[in-house]
Amino acid sequence: MPDARTLAVYSRAARAYAKDGTLPADVDQDADVAAFLSLVPKGAHVLDLGCGPGQWAARLVAEGLVVDAIDPCPEMVALATARFGIAAREATLADLPKTAAYDGVWANFSLLHVPRGALPDHLSHIRALLRPKGALHIAMKLGAGESRDAFDRFFTYYREEDLAARLEAAGFTISHIRRGNRHDRSGDPDTFVVMTAHA
Repeated sequence: MPDARTLAVYSRAARAYAKDGTLPADVDQDADVAAFLSLVPKGAHVLDLGCGPGQWAARLVAEGLVVDAIDPCPEMVALATARFGIAAREATLADLPKTAAYDGVWANFSLLHVPRGALPDHLSHIRALLRPKGALHIAMKLGAGESRDAFDRFFTYYREEDLAARLEAAGFTISHIRRGNRHDRSGDPDTFVVMTAHA
């Protein structure tokens, strides 16, 4: 779960999105969606972990999946419901029982707010949520260390090989890796990595 300062930033952002009717531009992730879909059955039941304003949950629903969408920010949950009709709910990973309920977990730039020392437990919990051969999509910022950005959001940065090793240690087999570049919402350029894996 994001810390209180990070969560406050997203609360303010959600209210701004709702007021002016716009959402931030998404990175083109068609290849990542395709990689995820290739690992789950038709009509799969998946979790959007940290759904934000709901655009990716809506995309996965449009692809024929059954999606549970959760986010710790109540304003984001309300926005996802209002904008996309997503039945999102306010919750964190810690609120979910460690039972194999999903064919896939979509964690798109959400686990990057988790402190480095806590990531193994988060990955272990996600692994427990997945049915046999269940899929994981994870997108993270590349770099080193932990820091706050200009908006006061907390981020943990990873080297690609470090993130891959952590996934493998949690019992995942990686099938797709993609690097990309974008301008973050703060306006700063950053490099990210997307990995698709299965249990």
